[in-house]
Amino acid sequence: MIEARRVVVLDWKLRWSIRLGWVLLRALGATWRLRIVGRAPLDSRAPASDPVIYCLWHGQILPILWGHRPRTGVVVSEHKDGEIITRILERFGMFGVRGSSSRGGTRALLEAAQVVRAGDDMAFTPDGPRGPRHSFAPGALILAHRAEVPVVPLVASVDRAWRLGSWDGFEIPKPFARITVLYDTPRRVVADSPREAAAQSGHFAQLMHDALDRADALAKEARD
Repeated sequence: MIEARRVVVLDWKLRWSIRLGWVLLRALGATWRLRIVGRAPLDSRAPASDPVIYCLWHGQILPILWGHRPRTGVVVSEHKDGEIITRILERFGMFGVRGSSSRGGTRALLEAAQVVRAGDDMAFTPDGPRGPRHSFAPGALILAHRAEVPVVPLVASVDRAWRLGSWDGFEIPKPFARITVLYDTPRRVVADSPREAAAQSGHFAQLMHDALDRADALAKEARD
């Protein structure tokens, strides 16, 4: 049985900050010019069937989630920051699965496996929650191997953005930014054991870098 998650209570200032932040984000997002590439096959799936595991870089969470529509669970930290992110995810129509590669990882994978078995998609930021930036922790690959579901690299190209000084270079698209979100080809994790699956982290990190290069090229073509 999976241990019940510890409930984190947010004070009224944080709750109101989340609400105000969401209003401001909606106003900013309304100006963004969004282009989605490669999602049609995923949108055409039968309900509660053929789930996938999305992998996205931590710093690109905002532009990607803004354009994402399929109901998806997202692995988030067990700390207070994770509770804040979970509240925000719920406003995007998604839900949090608590845990991380540094704490609660086993429980997070167990809960994520339940999500996938129920037919919902899962999303991982393999370089989160602390980096290094664009490193690739193997949790998503281990889950994909055990659940026998494909991994979808998910990246975004933003032509104008504020990039925070945090370890992940968190991207906030500027007003009227052009955003290209690319859903790359779903790929199976072919391995005989979880250890072999984990050993493919470098390969899947390169796939994500290649996908980001393609997204940048598509964005440039659209501007030219």
